[in-house]
Amino acid sequence: MSENLRSRVVTQGVQRSPNRAMLRAVGFSDADFTKPIVGIASGYSTITPCNMGIHILAERAQAGAKAAGGMPQLFGTITVSDGISMGTEGMKYSLVSRDVIADSIETACNAQSMDGVLAIGGCDKNMPGAMIAIARMNIPAIFVYGGTIKPGHYDGKDLTVVSAFEAVGQYSAGKISEDEMVAVEQHACPGAGSCGGMYTANTMSSAFEAMGMSLMYSSTMAAEDVEKADSAEKSAHILLDAIRQHRRPSDIITRQSIENAISVIMAIGGSTNAVLHFLAIAHSAGIPLTLDDFETIRARVPVLCDLKPSGRYVATDLHRAGGIPQVMKMLLVHGLLHGDCLTITGQTIAELLKDIPDQPRIDQDVIRPWDNPLYSSGHLAILKGNLATEGAVAKITGVKNPKITGPARVFESEEACLDAILAGKIQPGDIIVIRYEGPKGGPGMREMLAPTSAIIGAGLGDSVGLITDGRFSGGTYGMVVGHVAPEAYVGGAIALVQENDTITIDAPARRLHLHLSDAELEQRRAQWQPPAPRYTSGVLAKYAALVSSSSLGAVTDLNLQL
Repeated sequence: MSENLRSRVVTQGVQRSPNRAMLRAVGFSDADFTKPIVGIASGYSTITPCNMGIHILAERAQAGAKAAGGMPQLFGTITVSDGISMGTEGMKYSLVSRDVIADSIETACNAQSMDGVLAIGGCDKNMPGAMIAIARMNIPAIFVYGGTIKPGHYDGKDLTVVSAFEAVGQYSAGKISEDEMVAVEQHACPGAGSCGGMYTANTMSSAFEAMGMSLMYSSTMAAEDVEKADSAEKSAHILLDAIRQHRRPSDIITRQSIENAISVIMAIGGSTNAVLHFLAIAHSAGIPLTLDDFETIRARVPVLCDLKPSGRYVATDLHRAGGIPQVMKMLLVHGLLHGDCLTITGQTIAELLKDIPDQPRIDQDVIRPWDNPLYSSGHLAILKGNLATEGAVAKITGVKNPKITGPARVFESEEACLDAILAGKIQPGDIIVIRYEGPKGGPGMREMLAPTSAIIGAGLGDSVGLITDGRFSGGTYGMVVGHVAPEAYVGGAIALVQENDTITIDAPARRLHLHLSDAELEQRRAQWQPPAPRYTSGVLAKYAALVSSSSLGAVTDLNLQL
């Protein structure tokens, strides 16, 4: 039990703290007052399939905590569905929810003086939100992923939620019928669990496993499988041991373990959002991390897994093929993982991986052998240039034309761009610019899955570029560049682009360039005026006032005036 709580509730003689009376009302007996208080932070919600099975995991975690000698206290935290709000004004709340989740977990745990916390999350922002709080509080903690969804099936193909977005583009381009589009939508999401490809949720869960804050194999388990609930209960046992051994997040979340997580993200072909989230997690942990660090790791780590969105397989296929431990062991034996990093179990990464084979099984092709990777270096590149002096993030593997120069097609919002794509107004060779969608300008940095999927569906994925100060879904692929910083709302160069200006996206050179002289850019900047804030009250207004640049993780506690 924490010293703060013990001082309040453990008294001698006839004096009794009123705190004890209230704790009795929630189930404490005399014997329970000396047990560790374990917070169970549950993201259960029927808002989204990602989180609708979490209540089962929370119940098992509570049972595990009690069996291990702890006193669990269950509390809820929010979630919003990225997939359901995608393409709407509601998507502006998605990244905001990351900080709401972090703040709510920190508030509950510190207000109640909890000795440790087991956080359970499913949808994209649940993972980084929980880990930001865990890093801030530095009380013993473990993360339990709600689990991945199983693939849908139609016409002999595996489907994910991204299939439904792409079907809209295919229908608009006349490639499929309305009946086929509807059939894809009806079959894409068959049950509980987070989006099935190596999109943001599965990327972050995999990274937390690699970082040592979740149990081995847990990040790729299906939400509806028995082993997922078993893993939640086991996680509670591990947490109680960590509490007793005073094993804290600061012992596990280190510069080296974050490098391990980024290496795994590169090897599995993970989401661009991982860049934003790990910058924020590192900030909360007080660990220096920059965009350039991602580029350094990208250059040395091959892509080993053939996973959606650009590949063939989903997370459950990866699980059957050996999961994240198999990928980690391959990186370890080739000197690309820090094996001495501590994990929540008390063992090191190397100790946990000692019995894993050095090479993947030959009866599967989800995980490629080391000498035959999907790509020789990582897929998440940091691009810079006069259009992104602070940096931008792009997926650069799997595109046929890694360098595109073309005329700018400028849109002030995601909706305006989507309308133009569906109306057939975008031509091969165009460079789409979507601006005022950044952390402050959106506010909230919406994901651009609707327009990028429409581009793919229309057959323009290899011939059209897209840049934005917003984000992309983990399901996005193609020649797309996001997180452009500085963003348009603060006067970044993306705000100065005009229709038909020439832009170059050069992935091999990691360059994003607007073909204008410095003098012309300065002249345009002198004439530019910032737009009025889109929100003047409420959470979005507060977020816009506090949030930092995406190049710093879009954190909300960077420049607080005390």
